Amino acid sequence: MATDSPLLLAAVTLLSAFQMGYLARRVGWSRMAHKILPPVVSGPPEFERTFRAHQNCVEFYPLFLVTLWTCGMFFSEVLAAAAGLVYMVARQIYFNGYIQSTKKRLPGFYLTLAALFTLSVLAVTGVVHGILDKYFYIHI
Repeated sequence: MATDSPLLLAAVTLLSAFQMGYLARRVGWSRMAHKILPPVVSGPPEFERTFRAHQNCVEFYPLFLVTLWTCGMFFSEVLAAAAGLVYMVARQIYFNGYIQSTKKRLPGFYLTLAALFTLSVLAVTGVVHGILDKYFYIHI
């Protein structure tokens, strides 16, 4: 294995995939508890909040992966991995809060946005720096 392999990014990606699987399982448990068979996605408010919390996590996941890897490859793997772990904690706070009530999802949502914003800014910074260096011979 090459010593410059992005091991931290791979580890955070795997952890986040396991987390997504766990959140999907929580929807399954909610389906069983409320006797809601697929493909039905409506039912008691508790089920609907659980389903919607998971769906929101699914919707954000591609953005997370792209910014995680772009930041890690072009700016800093360590900072990207750290921000990725913060993102995962934020998603768990969001999910657990949303299941209880829609208002309790907000702290996790705001922390999610902060983690994604950080990853995005660092990713853009790294890519722009790389483009300036490689194509315009501007060394910042």
